[in-house]
Amino acid sequence: MNKPAAPFTAADRTQLRVGLGDRSYDIVIGPGLLAEAGTRIAALRPGARIGIVTDRNVADRHLGTVEAALLAAGLTPTPVIVEPGEKSKCFAVFEQVVDALLAARIERGDLVLALGGGVVGDLAGFAAAALRRGVDFVQAPTSLLAQVDSSVGGKTGINSRHGKNLVGAFHQPILVLADTGALDTLPLREFRSGYAEVAKYGLIDNAAFFGWLERKWQAVFGGGAERIEAIATSCASKAAVVSRDEKETGDRALLNLGHTFGHALEAGAGFSQRLLHGEAVAVGMAQAFRFSAAQGLCPAADAQRVEVHLRTVGLPTRVADIPGDLPDTDGLMNLIGQDKKVSRGALTFILARGIGQSFIARDVDPAQVRAFLEGERQAG
Repeated sequence: MNKPAAPFTAADRTQLRVGLGDRSYDIVIGPGLLAEAGTRIAALRPGARIGIVTDRNVADRHLGTVEAALLAAGLTPTPVIVEPGEKSKCFAVFEQVVDALLAARIERGDLVLALGGGVVGDLAGFAAAALRRGVDFVQAPTSLLAQVDSSVGGKTGINSRHGKNLVGAFHQPILVLADTGALDTLPLREFRSGYAEVAKYGLIDNAAFFGWLERKWQAVFGGGAERIEAIATSCASKAAVVSRDEKETGDRALLNLGHTFGHALEAGAGFSQRLLHGEAVAVGMAQAFRFSAAQGLCPAADAQRVEVHLRTVGLPTRVADIPGDLPDTDGLMNLIGQDKKVSRGALTFILARGIGQSFIARDVDPAQVRAFLEGERQAG
C-alpha cells in the first residue's frame, strides 16, 4: 500500500535548469515528488490527458500514487503497462505503446508521462517523439540510473538486433521529477547499477567528485542528504553538457564513457538480467581505463583506483564477472562496430588521461582494441 505523502518543503528539494532556449526545462530532485506530480504537471498542461507509460513492477509500487495525484489536479490519466526489463525496448512493444496512447486519444496538447527506470523513459520518450509527429512528455524516473542519466538530455529510443539504442530520436522532456523517495524501494542490485552512472561523472571531468564518492558512497547508498547531493551533482553535470551540445556533435560524447565496451557486452548478453545496463557501464569504464593505461595514456594507478572503487561498491569490472557465455573477440568487435559513435567505420572511444580527465579518442586502431579484448579474455 502506498504511504501518504509527507509534508515536504522547498528546503527538501533541489531544482536545476537545462538551458535549451525555448525548450528549457526543470529537473526537480527530492522526496515526495510523485505525490505532487498532479499539481506540477497541471501547471504546465491544465486539463490534459496523460498517458502514463510504466512497467508492471513500478506500477505495483507507484502507479496508484501518481494516478491519484493527477486526478486530484483535474487531469485524465491512462496507464500503459509494459513488462519490466530491457527486452521491452523493442519494436513490438514500441508499437503496442503507441497504439495504446492513440487509443487513449493522447493529442498534441496532452502529455506522455514516463514513470519508471531507464527502459521506460527511453521507450516512452521515443513513443512521445513519434506520436502525432511529436507530443510533449514528462520524465518521472524511479531508478537511480534514470534519475542521474537517462531522464535528462532528451535521448530516447529502442534497441535493435544490431545493438543498443540504435533506433530513436532526440526529444527533450518538459519536466523531470526525480523523486528520491522512490529509490528506497529499489533492489540493491538496481541501485548499484545506477551508481555506476554516478561514478561516471567523477571519472569524466570531476576528480574531486570521484574522491568524494570514494569517501561517501556508503552514505549515498544509505539515503539522505548525501544521496540527494550525488544525484544533484550528476544531473548538474549532465545538464551543463546537454545545454552545450544537445545532439552529441561535440563533447556530449564524453557522457558515453564506458558505453562503447559496455553496450557491446550488454548486447552480447542478450539485453538480459545477466547484465544490467549500469553493470555493463561499470565493466566498460574499467576497461576504458585499463585500455587507456595499456596505451600509455593514463597512469596504471588511476585505472587500478577505478577498478577498486567499483568493486568495493559491488559492481563488476571484468568480463569474467559476467555470468554465462558471451561472444568471442570477433563477435564483440562486430558489436563495437555498431556503436553510435562509429563514423564511416572509424572507431571512437572515450578514453582517459587520468581520473577526471576523459577525452574523445577518434580513429582508434581496431587492432589495438582487438588485442586488448583478447588479453582481457585470457586474463579472465
